[in-house]
Amino acid sequence: MNRDTGFPVADAENDFLRARRRQVLSRLAAWLRRQPDDVNIMLPFDEVVAALSRTGERRLGLQVITLDSIVGSVDRQREFDRRFRPTSGQVRERWQRLALAQRRGESIPPIEVYRVGDMHFVVDGHHRVSVAHALGLKTIDAYVTEVMTRLSPGGIRYRGDLLVKDYRRIFLDRVPLIGEARRAVSLTDPWDYAELAESVEAWGFRLMQDEGRHLDRPTVAQRWYDEEFVPVVRMLRQAGMIETQTEAEAYMWVACERYRLIRTHRWDDDVITAVREGKRR
Repeated sequence: MNRDTGFPVADAENDFLRARRRQVLSRLAAWLRRQPDDVNIMLPFDEVVAALSRTGERRLGLQVITLDSIVGSVDRQREFDRRFRPTSGQVRERWQRLALAQRRGESIPPIEVYRVGDMHFVVDGHHRVSVAHALGLKTIDAYVTEVMTRLSPGGIRYRGDLLVKDYRRIFLDRVPLIGEARRAVSLTDPWDYAELAESVEAWGFRLMQDEGRHLDRPTVAQRWYDEEFVPVVRMLRQAGMIETQTEAEAYMWVACERYRLIRTHRWDDDVITAVREGKRR
């Protein structure tokens, strides 16, 4: 709990020291808990929009946003941590000036942010966000610009999550699924997207050989989903072979086992039985 002395200058100095102490303790706690290295690192805006594929933007004007929704920065990732606590004493002078102004009730200009999904990234106003957090505020005024992306930003919490999004974006370039098919094919390991893309392309090559004609990527993607993925997933569900993994993960594992055990690309009940028996062994 903050204990004010009644002297704004001294209180602003104490505000900064508390924020620095909390940053150090948070970093130590993450290390002791063996949490990922990026748990206390704010998200870099450029990497997020690159992973999600930026499609456009629109200005939304002045809004009130929650401080907890601010998770990253355009260019100040090293000066503050994920909760906008100072990572060194270099920002102290400016930080304390803003804290003093806030304590004296002076007018503080709105910050500027980009919005991606329900996340906000600071363009201008990092120190103001940091001071607001330190003083226990819940909201802040901000000029908001919304950034639209090709992929949904859902599921992004830490920097490491961007790798999955980036590989998914590349996968969808190679296998341009749309609609329900796009939503249904989901993986948690980024490298699985590369392996699945190769599998779909090989399936498409065999299809074109069988039909003796060229098919573009969108056609191959949709036919793979309708003629391969959906029927196989249905069989796997009937056989009780989809447990905690996603449908796409179950499909990939069984497809690899099928070929390893039987050396065939066909699907039928005998194949599923053989794969299931192989799993039990």
